[in-house]
Amino acid sequence: MNRNSLLTHSKFERMLDWLHSDRQQAGRKYEAIRRRLTEILAGRGCHEAEDLADETIDRVVSKIDAVVKDYEGDPAYYFYGVAKRVHLEWLKKAPTPHVPPPASSDEVEREHACLEHCLARLPEEDRELILGYYSKEQREKIMNRHELARKLGIALNNLRIRVYRIRLALKDCIEDCLDRETP
Repeated sequence: MNRNSLLTHSKFERMLDWLHSDRQQAGRKYEAIRRRLTEILAGRGCHEAEDLADETIDRVVSKIDAVVKDYEGDPAYYFYGVAKRVHLEWLKKAPTPHVPPPASSDEVEREHACLEHCLARLPEEDRELILGYYSKEQREKIMNRHELARKLGIALNNLRIRVYRIRLALKDCIEDCLDRETP
């Protein structure tokens, strides 16, 4: 391990000690805080909720010495306050979405037909994965994705990578299909 990772590990350990003196309880509290951060951020419409939850935790860990010395009260509330700032920063950086003009019903039908065609061409396992990944909304979506990763026996990040690759293949297929269908 290099010096920076040792310092980070040491600070993370101090953060766990701050959460609870018993390591098992500290671990449970850490997981509960991270889960709640993700829920809060997702509830605010953040599509990068898990990444921002990690950013929040990283910021708290990086300043843990000062935090432990000065903060009084439930540590979870400190994390939530930092998450609020992280979310505001994310909102400032996030580009204003470009809203395309409404598509005609013919265009929408063509896009749906191409999507159906491309989904049918996927291997069954990939098709089920992509449909399952996008099948829920808000909090249920997060829990569903954790369950999908667990069923596949992979980490959540590996699940995201698999889905990203499937989406790329679908995107290429749909674009080809639309190009062929263009009058």
